[in-house]
Amino acid sequence: MPANIAEPSDVAAASRAVEAAQRFVDASLGHVAQESSQDGRVDMERMDRHQIVCYDLAYCASGLDGARRVLDEYGAGGVVEAAIAVAFAADVVSDLRARVDGRLGSFGVTPEIWSGTLGSEEVDALLETGRAPSFLEALAESAGQGTVPGGPVHLDEEFEMMAETFRALGQDRIRPQAEHVHRTNGDLPEDIIAAVAEIGGFSLTIPEEYGGSAGEGVDHTMAMVIATEWLTWASLGIGGALITRPEILTKAIVGYGTDEQKERWLPAIASGEAMVGVAVTEPDYGSDVANLRVRAQRTESGDGYIVSGVKTWCTFAGRADLLMLLARTGTNEEGHRGLSLFVVPKTPAPGHHFEETRDHPHGTGRMEGRAIDTLGYRGMHSYEVSFDNWFVPVEDLVGGVEGKGFYMQMDAFSNGRVQTAARAVGLMQAAYESALAYAHERRVFGKPLWEYQLTKAKLARMAALIQASRQYTYAVARMLSAGGGAGQREASMVKMYACRAAEWVTREAMQIHGGMGYAEEYEVSRYFVDARVLSIFEGAEETLALRVIIRRLLEDALAGGG
Repeated sequence: MPANIAEPSDVAAASRAVEAAQRFVDASLGHVAQESSQDGRVDMERMDRHQIVCYDLAYCASGLDGARRVLDEYGAGGVVEAAIAVAFAADVVSDLRARVDGRLGSFGVTPEIWSGTLGSEEVDALLETGRAPSFLEALAESAGQGTVPGGPVHLDEEFEMMAETFRALGQDRIRPQAEHVHRTNGDLPEDIIAAVAEIGGFSLTIPEEYGGSAGEGVDHTMAMVIATEWLTWASLGIGGALITRPEILTKAIVGYGTDEQKERWLPAIASGEAMVGVAVTEPDYGSDVANLRVRAQRTESGDGYIVSGVKTWCTFAGRADLLMLLARTGTNEEGHRGLSLFVVPKTPAPGHHFEETRDHPHGTGRMEGRAIDTLGYRGMHSYEVSFDNWFVPVEDLVGGVEGKGFYMQMDAFSNGRVQTAARAVGLMQAAYESALAYAHERRVFGKPLWEYQLTKAKLARMAALIQASRQYTYAVARMLSAGGGAGQREASMVKMYACRAAEWVTREAMQIHGGMGYAEEYEVSRYFVDARVLSIFEGAEETLALRVIIRRLLEDALAGGG
């Protein structure tokens, strides 16, 4: 790669262009905020009249936030880092211009503002540099080098060792079984659970006093992100979500549980003895958590709750020993304030169906689960689970308090979103490595596929999207670790952006494989179908865009915070 392909001055120029693009977004947010407000507050019904623009603003604001962080924090690391940062910034700004084209009035921005922002010389110069074919060719050649191709990662020694450990486990224990599980829609092999437990994969966020490894000064959010990234690189279905479900419940118990609950459940989760499933989503409500209807009725004696209703998309519910259940203990009118969080022990069951009956002081309870067949993301299985007169002792109400479940699960799921971004990064990395290797091996019209300009341009964009998503994910993980509510919005932003990027990367990786990419003989076909779930679970992208990201951006605009 030529030494002068990307210099500090290019990074500085790209930063100015990104700021110009941000001024356009800020101007549009100010307009939409006024159109969507009533009495100084965002009114959702009014906002929904501008859903298309709001979605585009949420998505592009996410990309610009990532571009700023990559330019500021990563681009100064070297020549390759600078080229990746410039290429990503150009990609983000070009996408924003394309979305606005022909719809300037819908965004509420005047031609004069356009000329000084997205139509400025700074933006034109960035696009000319960052999208030039020769630039992309050179980036592809340089980024494709190394044991782990795609550009330098810049982890400190501790996390570098962790990444190497989980990558090695994925290579040796998970990848050899991934294709078989995917093609047969089989169960996650028990030896993988044992292998992850052996290296402490389930204990990363559990305090040392309860058998975990989350000691003082340890950034356990970052540790979860790195572990999740490389487990997903091995397989999304039997690696990528394996440690996330236990971590979601762990966060709720550590943050809100009683001392007795911590002592009873955390050591078993840390050792891998207790696997965890999450039962939150319901058939009629999806991401609308505040309006859930599954009821947990307090018994007259006060010794527990009777649970009735149906949950869906409960990943790993069959194999799980514990279910984290969000259920309604209050009235429907109370909305999210009427929800409570429970830990529900059950008997682990293999296969695609389970049924369990238990006698209790108030009758007989029944729990039944049916796995939902899916296009990809196979191995852990996602279940529809019905509860009929199922008894949960009062001791299994997290924290011993009713009405706080919504806040507990929202807190726990914020980490789940940044981990899903890490899953997207791991899946993209696997697809990129597969496409890069195939491009060098495959000869088309007398020469390697790698030698064609279009192939290099695709691989360059892959490298930029992957590394930028990775660095953005790491930045948000550090924000979440700092506490105080920092990083909550950004977790949704990076999740939305990285998961959409994964769809493009895996699609183009499959395309580079040509006809063989459509054959199950190559794992890239699995990457493609697995990627599709990422924009759906842990918060569908439309929900994140229109109910989380844009709402907070508009609130900031109304408050004058930009």
